[in-house]
Amino acid sequence: MKKLLREPLVHFLLLGAGLFAAFGLVGERTRSEPGEIVATQGQIESLAIGFARTWQRPPTDVELEGLIQDYIREEVYYREALALGLDKDDIVIRRRLRQKMEFVTDDVAAQAEPTDDALSAYLKAHPERFRVERRFTFTQVYLNPDRRGQHLARDAELVLAKLNEAGGKADVSALGDPFLLSHKFEAVPGSEVAKQFGAAFAAKLGELSPGQWQGPIESGYGVHLVFVGQRTEGRVPALDEVRETVRREWVNAERLKANEKFYQGLLERYTVTIERPQPTDKLAAQSGR
Repeated sequence: MKKLLREPLVHFLLLGAGLFAAFGLVGERTRSEPGEIVATQGQIESLAIGFARTWQRPPTDVELEGLIQDYIREEVYYREALALGLDKDDIVIRRRLRQKMEFVTDDVAAQAEPTDDALSAYLKAHPERFRVERRFTFTQVYLNPDRRGQHLARDAELVLAKLNEAGGKADVSALGDPFLLSHKFEAVPGSEVAKQFGAAFAAKLGELSPGQWQGPIESGYGVHLVFVGQRTEGRVPALDEVRETVRREWVNAERLKANEKFYQGLLERYTVTIERPQPTDKLAAQSGR
């Protein structure tokens, strides 16, 4: 029996029998409930436009007829698939239909244009989303702890004295140890400083007074002597500076709000019952560990 079930011919016969039964149901439904398929002028024009966009030319009469026949074939298969319930319990189809329903509210929300008052209120309610970061212009000299060893603190004092003597015009390339990163940084955001040197270094940099060499300051690489040339504090920008960004965020928030309102309205049409599974003894034992 097992050998028989492995035969390809048996599989083919079983598949044929299934298809025969399905077509029998389709034929029975079609005879009792005849349908009508109309390829409208608008649909045909849409098919021709889609072809022209793809091929950069209008379709010939033969090609257009092929497009129409393919549309009809698709419509037939679509209707008969629905009649057979082939859309049921298909996760891909369910998600696509949900997405199309959400597109309905997306289109409505996209048509709304915010006023300046609405954008100003949104900016005021969410300042951290649009805050301009603190920026640093600074120069650093690196001292390698592995290379300096027990003389690190002494060397740092000596190099710092030389740097202060030269002021902001010090030749930093001639002092300190080789380092992968640059010596000079121009108007770098605080987040970028933290990314390259570490959060502790960035925080300390925010405490230094501009205009003089200071340190040593520790980073993930070792220690640094630093000259802060300029520090621009972070701030919440005016609406005119970030209008398009605020508008984009506002539109997205309105879209989400419209989707939720639409869903809640649909949900009111249903009585929802959630039959939660009871935990088995095995699951209960695992959760009690």
